[in-house]
Amino acid sequence: MRKVILYIAASIDGFIADKNGGVSWLQGDDSDLQAEGTYNRFIESVDTIILGYSTYHQIVTELSPDTWVYKGKKTYVLTHRSLEPVDEEIFFTNEDLKSLIKRLKAKEGKNIWICGGASIINQLIDLDLIDMYTITIVPTILGDGIPLFGKHRNELKLQMISTVNYNGFVETTYKKR
Repeated sequence: MRKVILYIAASIDGFIADKNGGVSWLQGDDSDLQAEGTYNRFIESVDTIILGYSTYHQIVTELSPDTWVYKGKKTYVLTHRSLEPVDEEIFFTNEDLKSLIKRLKAKEGKNIWICGGASIINQLIDLDLIDMYTITIVPTILGDGIPLFGKHRNELKLQMISTVNYNGFVETTYKKR
């Protein structure tokens, strides 16, 4: 069965973006520039991506304005805006998260990546719909910004699956207990 996976980077103090929404600080410490990390292996394990409109907008206007970085993956952009599809792989939807996840998990395919942002991540945590958490800690303390985790109704116990480090990053993967 397909898994819903949060794969995300955060500063040491728990922020996924700076106070202006920027992510230029997402860099290693240059201690091992040859290390490739886990992203390439991870991205091959998914065929579906879920993200919010702000994350989508940042990708297409700032991070990769000329090329869609998730080519070959079905991408669902959660938004209340009425937007026309830009191609056959990007879907704008206001479907509620629980229904969307249930529908996508019922389909054949690879895993589903929760790409961001914080609001979607925290809603999915409250709905207990994330199967695995891969969090990469970036060797930076921002002091302020968009926090990865908000307040939640219930405690969620996790089991560590693996930890790897490369170029100053520490990446830990957890599954629900």
